[in-house]
Amino acid sequence: MPTPDHSPPIAPPRASPTTGVIVTGGASGLGLACAEALAAVGRPVAVWDIDAEQAKAAAERLRGVYGVRAAALAVDVRDVEAVRAACRQTRDLLPSIGGLVHSAGVGGGGGIEGFDPEAWDSAIAVHVRAIPLIVQGVIEDLRRQPGSAVVAMASMQARLGDGRLPAYTAAKGAVLSLVRSMADALAPDGIRINSVSPGMMQTPMLERAMPQGPLREATIARTMLGRFGEPAEVGRVVRFLMSDEASYVTGADLLVDGGYLASARRFPPPG
Repeated sequence: MPTPDHSPPIAPPRASPTTGVIVTGGASGLGLACAEALAAVGRPVAVWDIDAEQAKAAAERLRGVYGVRAAALAVDVRDVEAVRAACRQTRDLLPSIGGLVHSAGVGGGGGIEGFDPEAWDSAIAVHVRAIPLIVQGVIEDLRRQPGSAVVAMASMQARLGDGRLPAYTAAKGAVLSLVRSMADALAPDGIRINSVSPGMMQTPMLERAMPQGPLREATIARTMLGRFGEPAEVGRVVRFLMSDEASYVTGADLLVDGGYLASARRFPPPG
């Protein structure tokens, strides 16, 4: 006879927290999509972006469309003192700080023969170093808020070899390792940290890098779902990881690539 199941019933989702979230690179692309996904469930957002005017426009949109408290700060996350100042300013502008989404990024093109130490250092500073720097600046705020969480934007490129993007792929690979290390460090305080690895997303940056042509067609053909992703699809995954629904998820990376990496399709695909 089957053993009776004495496990408790699945509880309904708790109400979305109203603690504020910092979103770096939040004025456009994936960062804006994450900010909108969080604002849609009532979370106040501080939009950090290197472009002051775009940050202001994004914050105005969040307030107007979603009715949430939203602040705009012009921040270059490569600048240590600017990040520390922005942490202090954000504390004054939001009711609380209970989360961070680090989506700021730089392209960092150029292969080994065109190796540029400054571009390399910039990629590492933006994608990797900024994460512990910002967390350090708001750690006491995160500790005070039950369910605090951090999400770092990685990339499926962290798992691929691309000779055109050594600085970018190295930085994104470092994000995966850093998240595992920080998950161990933050767990005693009840703070979770995870990463999200997007695939090919329909953004202006992708349009510039991969216009219509054979490469674009081949990339779509390899992708199991047969299309590029939409930024909002990454935003919803980030929102899940920031929520109580993901309360037992930390140190993980969630791949959002439409099945690109899992694909073993050949080109052209069989007709």
